[in-house]
Amino acid sequence: MLLADKVALLVGARRMGLALATALASRGADVAVTYRSSPDAAEVAADAVRALGRKAMVVRCDVTDEAPVVEATFQQVADEMGRLDVLVMMASRYVEAPFDELDTWEIERTLGVDMRGTFVCMHAAIPHMRRAGGGRIINFTDWTAASGRPRYRGYTGYYVAKAGVKALTEAFALELAGDRILVNAIAPGPVLPPEDFSADQRSGVEAATPLGRWGGTDEVAKAVLALIDSDFTTGETIRVDGGRHLR
Repeated sequence: MLLADKVALLVGARRMGLALATALASRGADVAVTYRSSPDAAEVAADAVRALGRKAMVVRCDVTDEAPVVEATFQQVADEMGRLDVLVMMASRYVEAPFDELDTWEIERTLGVDMRGTFVCMHAAIPHMRRAGGGRIINFTDWTAASGRPRYRGYTGYYVAKAGVKALTEAFALELAGDRILVNAIAPGPVLPPEDFSADQRSGVEAATPLGRWGGTDEVAKAVLALIDSDFTTGETIRVDGGRHLR
């Protein structure tokens, strides 16, 4: 897909929104950026899009809202921007929950953001992409889920939810192939360190990663663009993890 004059919607863009919005706009796309509780980050991403001469908009979207509310947000984007061709679904909940403290509320909350939220957003995007004659959906899972086994204790809900995102990606890819809507996933590894990581923790991750460093958001943006460019890749999950899954 050529991005010139297309419209991309970034959902949950607090940490990676700036790099992705800039990459998409540099290819000629207009970009809508959503936020739930971080409007400043969304505005920074939108300003970067405008600086490249493309249209941008910022809108609040909580993916745990009822489906009609999310659908109304997507309709607003399509109405104001003129169309919708690309969805990048990044909203996620990454919270440690020790196993002995794990309960149904914690599981349901994480599944609600990552798995249910992904389903609702994909479902909301489909009518607009069908009208456009096709599109691209790119979901965000995790390198651990893409590798088929958990690596860290205390993240049961997160791991299960991200495995569900991978499964949803594959199922939707099959269902939507006839509509020329290609559905893929990105599985980031050590791209950005969590904000509460110590220097020792950061160094430990670097030592465990074959390429020996954190990747940075630009590496994720490159992978997203590659999946948008391809007209023959669907149902795939791409690990952007510096080889972390190899150890």
